[in-house]
This record gives sequence, structure tokens and C-alpha cells, in this order.
Amino acid sequence: MLYRILVACLAAGIIAGLSTAILQEFTTTPLIIKAEAYEVPAGSDGAHHSSHHGAQWHGAKLILADTAHGSEDSENEWGPEDGVERTFYTSVSTIAAGFGFALMLLSAMIIAGEKITVRSGLAWGAAAFVATGLAPALGLSPELPGSAAAELVARQQWWFATMVATALGLYLALRVATPISIAVGLALLVAPHVIGAPHPHEFTSRVPGELSGHFVSASLVVHAVLWTLVGSVAGYVFSLGANSDATA
Repeated sequence: MLYRILVACLAAGIIAGLSTAILQEFTTTPLIIKAEAYEVPAGSDGAHHSSHHGAQWHGAKLILADTAHGSEDSENEWGPEDGVERTFYTSVSTIAAGFGFALMLLSAMIIAGEKITVRSGLAWGAAAFVATGLAPALGLSPELPGSAAAELVARQQWWFATMVATALGLYLALRVATPISIAVGLALLVAPHVIGAPHPHEFTSRVPGELSGHFVSASLVVHAVLWTLVGSVAGYVFSLGANSDATA
């Protein structure tokens, strides 16, 4: 069982990670690079340096929010150079993320007693995207460098609470599916958005609105592709191992 899980997760990580890394190279990464021109005021000595730290590197790793926001630590933070080095590190980190996502997904499916197949893996992957990407984006949309944002810890806490509430709500509504569980599940889905995400006092940004809007949609699509590929590939490879054991 453990061997099948590890093989399935490794296959999902490589296939989904490489596919997503390639997709990022033509979608989100160019937008991040463009946005960084607005992150440092024109003529600043740090204009070139800004392209190698903070939000750009975070964005390339599928962390859908700028975590630098002008902090002093971000000025000394290492990041890969543009070009081959950046593409390499982005690919490696995305493969690692894919492996981790697959491991969490298969573990959750096994604990829930779900039969692991391509179809069930795809369905659980789609649900994971809703919990980790779509639902949090209703309150905290993916942000480019230079965008205004609330304090980092507050955003992280709200994102984590929203992810947990959404995942539990989907499970209660779709898997348990009793009248009471459906009602509780729907309440959990709505609760984080009734409470509201933390936002800055003023929504100010040097980044053009068209660029930000394009980045939001592209980031969510990339996130969805990663999760659905992880779920379907992991489910397929795991089911192949199960079929081999059955015929042995």
C-alpha cells in the first residue's frame, strides 16, 4: 500500500508539476515580471534588484499572494535570476508541491474510505481546488507585486480557516449528505465570507487593473490545472497498482 501511494504521488508530482510549470511560464510568470516594473518607483536604484526577490519568486511557486510588501527582510531575500535558473527552480518547486498535494489527497481519500480511481481522484482534486483556491479567492484574490494587502499573518489565518471550513463543508454536504450534514456543510461554506477576509484600509496599487485582473484569472486556472492533474494522475497510477495486486 505504502509503495503504491509513493509511486502514485511521485508520478502525479512529476506530470502535474512539469505541466503546471510550463503553463506558468506562459501565463502567470510574464504577468509577475511585468508587475514588478511597478513595484519599485521609476529611477530607484533597486529597480533591477526587485525582479529577483519577494513576490516574484513567491508567485512562481504558486503562493497566490505577495508576501513581501516592502519589508526590510525582503530586500535581502534570495531569488533565482530570470531565465533558465528561474525556470529550473520554479519547475522543481512545482513538482515538489504536486507530490505533496498528491500525498495529502490520497491520504484523505484512504482515510475517508474512498475507492481510488481516475474519476474519484479527479473529483477530489477538483474539491481540493475549491477549498484551497477558489473559496479563498472570494475574499483574498491572488495579488501581484505592488498590490495593497492586509497584514500577512491575518491573511494566512483567514486563508487557512477558509480552507478548512470549505473542505469540511464539502465533505459534509457531498459525502455524508444527510439533511443535517448538508445544512451544517453549507453553513461552513458561507461562514468565512460572512466573517470577511482581512483587507487594507485603502485599496491602493501601482499595478494597472487590467494586469491584476488577468493575473487573478490566470492564477486560478493554473491552480485548478495543478489539482485536477494531481488527482487524476495519482488516482490512475494508484488504481493500476491495485489492479496488478488483484490479478497477481
